Amino acid sequence: MDGADAAVVQRALDARDPLPGTQGFAGELDDALVRDVLGRYPLFSEADDHTAWSFDPTDLDDPDPVPAGHLRDGDGDTQVWTLPNPDRYADDERAVKEVRTAVTESVDAIESTPAIAFSGGVDSAILADRLDGPLYVGGFEGSHDIEAARSTAEVLGRDLTVVEFTHADLERAVPELVAATGRSNPMDIAIALPLYLVAERVAADGHDRLAVGQGADELFGGYAKVAKAPEDPRVDADTVRGATREVIASLPAQLERDVLTLRAAGVEPIAPLLDDRVVAAALRLPGHLLVDGEERKVALRRAADFLPESARTREKKAVQYGSLVSRELDRLARQAGFKRRMDDHVGQYIDSLVE
Repeated sequence: MDGADAAVVQRALDARDPLPGTQGFAGELDDALVRDVLGRYPLFSEADDHTAWSFDPTDLDDPDPVPAGHLRDGDGDTQVWTLPNPDRYADDERAVKEVRTAVTESVDAIESTPAIAFSGGVDSAILADRLDGPLYVGGFEGSHDIEAARSTAEVLGRDLTVVEFTHADLERAVPELVAATGRSNPMDIAIALPLYLVAERVAADGHDRLAVGQGADELFGGYAKVAKAPEDPRVDADTVRGATREVIASLPAQLERDVLTLRAAGVEPIAPLLDDRVVAAALRLPGHLLVDGEERKVALRRAADFLPESARTREKKAVQYGSLVSRELDRLARQAGFKRRMDDHVGQYIDSLVE
């Protein structure tokens, strides 16, 4: 079992408890396959044989992911866990306190000192403030992420390793990522590339684990489309809280990509902000502690009052944009003859690199 003891998973299965105090799990349990409710660990079997399975899809001829929250056996897939929908906190002070406790306890429980993926935003600043591992940021020269990470690292009094990307890095890494993740669409590749290139440097420096801030945006209202609900057509919900649950539901697919990416680079991801304690606290937040006017991730920022103000309030960009990877993929595609007037020109360029 990956991520938790089999006995813990069995108790969670017996009680139908979706948040049994883990950071996710996946694996075999009594001749069946199980994957936690948020899909924090990837798990695959052959499409026609659940007994042939692996955590790595490249081990299989026809890999079929086990859906998050499901049990797979000879009878097929059965959903056994769903995210709870608890009552909202009635008291804002208590809500922020519960988030602070859940976040700090989850981060502080990390053993030894993993390296830290550091973008300079509140998520990674929490990790950097409470963990002693070295900080790494990646991007093209002049990118937002590098400048933000340098600024916040200085405020925190931490050294920072900057991994500057080149076009050659992208051209080399794209086929490797497509092979590792089974995905070739431009959005997935643009998100995975910065993770992969930074993690390669982390592994080369002798670290085998990388602490990441994954999950914070989904759990705490970090997306513009959530802030703009119900006007934003990218979400169906008519409230901020409802839109937050929608984006939380996207986590299994995202985490499968991210975990496979980081493992392919040679490191194991550690995601304390996806600990069950943090998830449980976040699910109870009212909408105004997710988004308040122009401020997003309200409760998380208030809970991180141990950080310097500039680190706690700094906004960040999505990694594919903050690192300039999306821009440079587009540039490479056009240089290779795939013009923007063509349908999915970046996707066609990615396919050409794989071929």
